[in-house]
Amino acid sequence: MRRRKGGRRISGRAARVKRLCDIMLALIVGVLFFPVVMLTAIMVFASLGLPLIFVQRRAGQGGEVFALYKWRSMSNATDATGELLPDDMRVTRVGRLVRRLRVDELPSLLNILAGDLSFVGPRPLPPTMEINQMFARARLAVRPGLTGLSQVSGNTLLSNHEKLAVDIYYIGHHSLIGDFRIVWETLITVLRGERRDEPLIRRALDEMEKMA
Repeated sequence: MRRRKGGRRISGRAARVKRLCDIMLALIVGVLFFPVVMLTAIMVFASLGLPLIFVQRRAGQGGEVFALYKWRSMSNATDATGELLPDDMRVTRVGRLVRRLRVDELPSLLNILAGDLSFVGPRPLPPTMEINQMFARARLAVRPGLTGLSQVSGNTLLSNHEKLAVDIYYIGHHSLIGDFRIVWETLITVLRGERRDEPLIRRALDEMEKMA
């Protein structure tokens, strides 16, 4: 991806082009995957009932909080004291499947059309989650993404520190061509599973250390 000196924000013209691409791609994916959306809705209803959609509060561009939409994948099962069971004990078999195939993210296409998300960018974090304040402003300067460089570079195999470094690296190097590459690599990751991109992770960590 092409270097943008000093991690500057994407230019106004490039931002408009990216936004147009987001809308067009969201509509295309929505149409192509409509049968998958309907099948997933039926499976979620059969395993969990209503509601079908799980809403999460996330921090968007500039720190503005928005509601992120995803298919439900966990039950509301509780222990003897009425406390919710740990997440891994509440995920249903259907939930594991839709998470593995990443189709739990399809309702987030609505967030892309609404302008809350881009297709590619740093994953949106909970508004209460604390990250290194030196990099918090840079991370919130861009629209968060449905997928991102961290998600194709290891995702759950990365530590939080590594994810932050890769996100900051993306912000400093992002380009429209790079975004399309990340979308393609996301599809590859769904098929082959997550793998750590060690050279990229090292570069990202080295750059963040120099910025600190």
